Amino acid sequence: MGRLNGEIRDREKIFRGLESADSPILKGYQIFHNYIRPHEGLGGDTPADRVGIRIGGEDK
Repeated sequence: MGRLNGEIRDREKIFRGLESADSPILKGYQIFHNYIRPHEGLGGDTPADRVGIRIGGEDK
């Protein structure tokens, strides 16, 4: 989760609407980070791929 927190801190500088912890932008980014975005450190897998959660379809 450390990497995600660092990415969110970087985004806070340019996104508006991140003042509260329950912002839908943060939840959306968390979903993107864990289920869609390939991670170099995981060999191109997502964290979800690594724990066996598969998201099917062309457009996740």
